Amino acid sequence: MTIWRGNSPLILASQSRARQMLLGNAGISFEAVPADIDERAAQKNSGLTSPGEIAGLLAREKALFVSSKNPGRYVIGADQTLALGQRLFSKPSGRAQAAEQLRLLAGNSHELHSAVAVIRDGKILFADVAIATMSMRSLGDGEISAYLDAAGEAVTTSVGAYQLEGLGVHLFERIAGDHFTVLGLPLLPLLKFLRDERLLGI
Repeated sequence: MTIWRGNSPLILASQSRARQMLLGNAGISFEAVPADIDERAAQKNSGLTSPGEIAGLLAREKALFVSSKNPGRYVIGADQTLALGQRLFSKPSGRAQAAEQLRLLAGNSHELHSAVAVIRDGKILFADVAIATMSMRSLGDGEISAYLDAAGEAVTTSVGAYQLEGLGVHLFERIAGDHFTVLGLPLLPLLKFLRDERLLGI
């Protein structure tokens, strides 16, 4: 059952299964339309260095790209960055890089900056960035290797080489921040915006 009250389904400018799951579980009708943008080029050209600002920029750029091809539709863009101090991480290219990232993150606390933007006809209607602090337990090389064996190729699909909704949960001892932020979509402020727009039935 959907609680969406818009004339046409919401558009999510993302291929993320986690984000799609969050919207679907919240009873919102949507279409997933990936944004064909060069994220690294957009980040470089912006000159931004703050993890939250970069996540916000990419969320807006994704939504703007998809909005330009879907007039009159509400489009959600989302992005997430991982920062260990001043160091930003990208998705690992393979097992070796995943192991390197985990060795750097193990025993430390890093931040996930999750951004969301809602665009309609090229106009930014709403934007928000939320932060979760992730404290990873100390891990030896044997534990990292065992985790990588068990997680398989999934480690290359997420920055930091983990998915908290899967085997990645075993890597952590403490998390400060809500579950939605960790999964890459600040859902509660997004739902408030949609309610204020009279787009939800609850």
